[in-house]
Amino acid sequence: MNQIPSQAKLLIAAVMLTAVAVTVRTVLDTHPWHHYPCLSLAVMALIASRLKLRLPGLDGNMSVNLPFILLAAVQLSPSEALAIAAISTLVQSLPKREHKLQPVKVLFNVSAMAIATGLGVFVFNYGSRVRAGWLPGSVLLGTAAAAFFLANTVPVAGVISLSEGSKMLRAWSSIFHLSFPYYVASVGVASMATTASRHVGWQIPLVVLSVMYGIYRSYQLYFGRVVAMARALGLVTADRHSIQSELSSAQTV
Repeated sequence: MNQIPSQAKLLIAAVMLTAVAVTVRTVLDTHPWHHYPCLSLAVMALIASRLKLRLPGLDGNMSVNLPFILLAAVQLSPSEALAIAAISTLVQSLPKREHKLQPVKVLFNVSAMAIATGLGVFVFNYGSRVRAGWLPGSVLLGTAAAAFFLANTVPVAGVISLSEGSKMLRAWSSIFHLSFPYYVASVGVASMATTASRHVGWQIPLVVLSVMYGIYRSYQLYFGRVVAMARALGLVTADRHSIQSELSSAQTV
């Protein structure tokens, strides 16, 4: 952590403290646990968390566990949703054998996810209590996911900006372009799964995992093509901004 700028350290510490506050508040607001549904979603989320992709041009990765976190936020208690989000993010953050574990990075990722999940659950539950009868549940889920997206990506963009000396808006824009389609797809999958769960039981998380594996493979192929294109054009792959520029050009085609 010594190589991290002081301002970035302060932001990381603030995110961690906020996550602790969110966790304590959630735990104190006790609800009965749904043991089997919680276990089922947790297992699928853990498997999906290891299906992760390295984001071109950014020092980070993305896994396909979001639909399971959204389903937990909608179907389970806040404590269960927070537990599934934190554990799956912890597993996602564990490096492969050839890489070294970075405890600060892991704690930051888990903390950011805890805050995002807490905010998403609050928005969904608050909207469920006050919404008009004509407002569909899918709109509530989309609104909660939007809050989740902002709470999860803004701190990450802030740390990247402070660590690399770049503009925060540019860092957030890079994350947005790479991950927003995935968030939209995840909301759609979670919404359909929520509707189907009224008629189907334990099979739903397994079906969701199958769908998300297909999305994972699509992203994997797409990112592979972007990096290959950057190499073919003679861009230095270690230069994040060069690859990101190439990625942005590819997305406008």
